[in-house]
Amino acid sequence: MRKLLVFQHSAREPLGVFDPMLRRAGFRIRYVNFSRQPDQKPDVSRYNGLVVLGGPMNVDQADRFPHLTTEIAAIQDALARGIPILGICLGAQLLAAALGAHVRPNHVREIGWYRLHPTAAAEGDPLCRHLGGDQHVFQWHAYTFDLPPGAVHLASTPTCPNQAFRFGDRAYGLQFHLEADENLIQKWLHVPEYRAEAEASGPEHQLEHILRDTHSHAPNALTASERVFGEFIELLGWKRRVRLGSL
Repeated sequence: MRKLLVFQHSAREPLGVFDPMLRRAGFRIRYVNFSRQPDQKPDVSRYNGLVVLGGPMNVDQADRFPHLTTEIAAIQDALARGIPILGICLGAQLLAAALGAHVRPNHVREIGWYRLHPTAAAEGDPLCRHLGGDQHVFQWHAYTFDLPPGAVHLASTPTCPNQAFRFGDRAYGLQFHLEADENLIQKWLHVPEYRAEAEASGPEHQLEHILRDTHSHAPNALTASERVFGEFIELLGWKRRVRLGSL
């Protein structure tokens, strides 16, 4: 059975719609929730893929959350081994940091639904070719990252240029939340501290406004999620090449 390792930073931020897709594909999923087990030292070599989810902390807070340093080292190990990686939101920022890019505050918070602008390179990308120019994606972040050296830029928004990238053939960073369906987004919006953060960020982030946009955009986003994650599941089917003399 193929095995997937998932770095989680809050029980409120799961794999979402990606979880049942992986299970239907026959994956055994191991969550490492660093908010509950911050001292975990997972061994990525035992897994067929790595997914790094979002979370309420930032990459530059390793003094408060030492597990961020552990995660970056694990991501670097996975990169060196050619293990497929998908980073979502904070996960994308951690992947960028592992690749030597600067992660920093964005000039605005993106909370809610934003129109995504795929780059020309996205048209030929296995995952991001499914994200058209009229695609709205759900965002919840205050930080951004520079494009890692050697990475392929795949998408932007007017308020955050680096929304998606690919490094090599097996590592992807997505700043937005394709894993979140309407039900999960509504749960986030009714968490008191999450709602307070949104509403303190400006009138366009009021609960009613985001809920209305969620009802409008979530169905199309779900279709995009199924296609993008389906392609990543195909990527997880990679086989290690056996070198002569290694048996």
